Amino acid sequence: MRQTLGHPLGCDCLGRRGFLKLATGAAAVGISGGSVFLADRARADALTKELRDKLTPEQIIQAMKNGNKRFRMGIRKERNYLREQKASAKGQYPAAVLLTCIDSRAPAEVIMDLGLGDIFNCRVAGNVRNADILGSMEFACKLAGAKVVLVMGHTACGAIKGAIDNAELGNLTGLLTKIKPAVEETTYTGERLAKNYAFVDAVARKNVEMTVAGIRKDSPVLAELEAKGEIKIAGAMYNLETGAAEFFD
Repeated sequence: MRQTLGHPLGCDCLGRRGFLKLATGAAAVGISGGSVFLADRARADALTKELRDKLTPEQIIQAMKNGNKRFRMGIRKERNYLREQKASAKGQYPAAVLLTCIDSRAPAEVIMDLGLGDIFNCRVAGNVRNADILGSMEFACKLAGAKVVLVMGHTACGAIKGAIDNAELGNLTGLLTKIKPAVEETTYTGERLAKNYAFVDAVARKNVEMTVAGIRKDSPVLAELEAKGEIKIAGAMYNLETGAAEFFD
């Protein structure tokens, strides 16, 4: 059943004054997330440093949640990608860095209704971390100013199934080894098989949780930024069937 709301999630009525009010924490949470990530159309069509720096990590996460709501309702924000490309060509000021799976059905920019320059997106099968991913995240946050690190897994993940089945194939074998600790750590009383999608999804969630913990452990740079309140490291799961992104508390 579609939820009836008092204000359309896809509305673009928030102007510069309203945006700045939101950026200082005074506006209501339920407004259009796209208005948070995009500068006033009269000024630009890409997120600017000035506007990005006014946002808190919590507001950035809420913007992604709102964008996912619009996506699920089929009322995604109208965009002009050419204007966004031109506005961002001389500089980028993304609000977040995401670690997501390469699955073709789960592109973060689409399912969270984001535009060019809004986020950094590291994509690798099974959304696993390594030194290169951590270095990219450190660049994104410490040097480029992103305020959220989000690890997002998804349901029915092929990499998770492969790890459960102990699949072996070239370099994929080493990648799946990084997921196997999540298989072992997942508490589940039913069939622990790749054909059991409930178990696959439970492992995928555990994999996200362990990756988030691993980022804090393996990157003193990011852990320090989070301890200071400058960034937030969080996890999420995307449901391929419903289109919903669940953000972990």
